[in-house]
Amino acid sequence: MFSKTRVTEPGPRAATPYEPEPTRASTMDSYDHPPAQALRTRTGPSVLSSDLTVKGNITTQGDVQIEGTVDGDIRAHQLTVGESATIQGEIVAEEVIVNGRVIGRVRGLKVRLSATARVEGDIVHKTIAIESGAHFEGSVQRQEDPLGNGVTPRLAPPSAASRRDDTDPDA
Repeated sequence: MFSKTRVTEPGPRAATPYEPEPTRASTMDSYDHPPAQALRTRTGPSVLSSDLTVKGNITTQGDVQIEGTVDGDIRAHQLTVGESATIQGEIVAEEVIVNGRVIGRVRGLKVRLSATARVEGDIVHKTIAIESGAHFEGSVQRQEDPLGNGVTPRLAPPSAASRRDDTDPDA
């Protein structure tokens, strides 16, 4: 019924019987909503070229490559900061690759600073890699979920009862 050579060997395949293409009605529920399968398909990253300056926030569920200047926060699936790029703002992405300059907080599951990276700000990560030659000023904190609502847990301040001096006879 099936031949192993047809599947694994390159070359011309046997002609398949004619299959009519699906009609538009079967691939689209309406003109406003593409099929769910089309939403899951990944394409190449959106690229902001080196001559582009953005003032404002950028939000996407896809991948972004920045080569220009961004003055605002960026939220993406994967963000690549090019060598000529400068970002002033918070970065939140599952994977962050920094080759250029970032001034602000970086939060990501995987964060990589290349040898040409210049980061001034805190990094919250699950895994991090910093290549030799990278310039980094700030703190690094590991969290299981660095993408969660952006709140870094802090210790509660000491209560008044714990601040009481035990040598005070009036206490």
